[in-house]
Amino acid sequence: MDAHQELMTLADRYWDAMLESAPSEATLLGDRRFDDRIEDLSIEAEQRLLGTWRGLLAEVDALDPERLTAEDKTTHSLLRTELASAVSHLEWRPVEMASDQMTGVHAGMLTMAPQVNAPEPENARKLVRRYRQFGVLMNQAVERFRAGLAAGRTPARITLERSLNQLDGYLASDPAEDPFATFPGPADWDGETAWRAELSEVAREIIRPAFAAYREALATELMPAARPDERPGLCWLGDDGADIYRRLLRHHTTLPDLGADEIHQLGLDELAGLRAEYAEVGGRLFGLSDQTAVFARLREDSALRYGDGEEIMADARTYLAAAQAEMGNWFGRLPRQSCDILPVPDFLAADAPAAYYFPPAADGSRPGAYFVNQHDPKGRNRFETASVAYHEAIPGHHLQLTIANELDHLPRFQRMSFSNTAFVEGWALYTERLADEMGLYPDDLARIGMLAADSWRSCRLVVDTGLHAKGWTRQQAIDFMVANAPVGLDEIRVEIDRYIAMPGQAVAYKVGQLEIRRQRAEVTRRLGTSFDIKAFHDTILGSGSVSLPVLRDLAATL
Repeated sequence: MDAHQELMTLADRYWDAMLESAPSEATLLGDRRFDDRIEDLSIEAEQRLLGTWRGLLAEVDALDPERLTAEDKTTHSLLRTELASAVSHLEWRPVEMASDQMTGVHAGMLTMAPQVNAPEPENARKLVRRYRQFGVLMNQAVERFRAGLAAGRTPARITLERSLNQLDGYLASDPAEDPFATFPGPADWDGETAWRAELSEVAREIIRPAFAAYREALATELMPAARPDERPGLCWLGDDGADIYRRLLRHHTTLPDLGADEIHQLGLDELAGLRAEYAEVGGRLFGLSDQTAVFARLREDSALRYGDGEEIMADARTYLAAAQAEMGNWFGRLPRQSCDILPVPDFLAADAPAAYYFPPAADGSRPGAYFVNQHDPKGRNRFETASVAYHEAIPGHHLQLTIANELDHLPRFQRMSFSNTAFVEGWALYTERLADEMGLYPDDLARIGMLAADSWRSCRLVVDTGLHAKGWTRQQAIDFMVANAPVGLDEIRVEIDRYIAMPGQAVAYKVGQLEIRRQRAEVTRRLGTSFDIKAFHDTILGSGSVSLPVLRDLAATL
């Protein structure tokens, strides 16, 4: 084989192994080969996968990049980075600590369940076989949690409380509407009635009891050992916790040398820079220029809250329609797949963020989906909905991830992988500001929501590092966000608990946004009047999900 063929073969082997290790995610991505399998969380499976990643990394390192084209060099760099990150990540045995409301196996399965479908009878039958293995999966998770406790890896109490709330919500839900038994099946299939009956039996006799046993283990074994709110961060786990946090910062930012202290200060600097913008927009909107007074108005004015959930959905639809109409003026390459807007399932809503996004399945069986949280509408701010819609849908995640999915000439991992958090989330945060340039915010109220979102993401740099590197209490983190972001207290609590559950992930948003803005400014300076915003966007979105070092290389080609 020539160098290109070698690289493509390695990329295919990597992605096949990745999907085989995560069959539920493979299903969502439209790869149906593993529909009859479920994740294997055993330590033996983890060690086998680690060996696979190490072997592939050695083969990638043995391939001379100088034999590759410019496009293949990008693929080579991304493949090497992903494999090295995968090795580093598995080495700290993350499953041992995945009992939380964000990364826990229960949260993943409950979140994915409403997105599953069975386009063909074969898929339908295979998914029944998958769900019959649910008890094994949940038992494996509990065994890994026990190993974590034995190694001194105690969970944070608040994350367990939220996990128990999720589990209780599911277990109390109507079995007739169970998401594991009501997902779409094949069209016009004469076997659907029997299939539905079997699915319902599996949900009732296997899945729900497995969740109940898992819940019991969390409540009776993990909860008594859990870290209190005064010690929620990884730093309270000593050297092991410090090592995990360093690995997670590298994993999510894709920058090996960016440390906690630098990230912490970066957040403080960004918050200081936002004060002038609040003075300007707050002055026009409320006649208030003091940031504290602006925040108080945003929090205390009941007219800024929603009346019911349908109002939230209606606004989200309006903003998405406006973005769809304008995107052709800012992007040369546009997504072919549509974007649905759906409500967050009730059993997840209380512990879920304001919104999230699922990209379309590669086989075309499911469009992209922007999920909107309608829980407690009277506690949801009207001014936040626009920036959230632009972040999650267009010109944010839907445009970005759907375009990546549709780059058919690239290897599958480059089109479908979400491992480069700083780029994926940094892009979505970048587009919140881009939406203002595009004229998508209808008024200063929506625009101040953009500033609030920027404050929120800047706070993450301070709060995440404060919790996990500097020993902050949960209340310290809450108080800092209350003082520095005009977000409601309940939403702040949910967010802080997310950062406790997912160390390092939240800092990637702002780190990525700042890098994209930095590269755009540099290309603008270099090209002057020749700068083309469509060309810039198409270039940085034209290689799929990339690391920040590769982003810099792509921008340098303009």
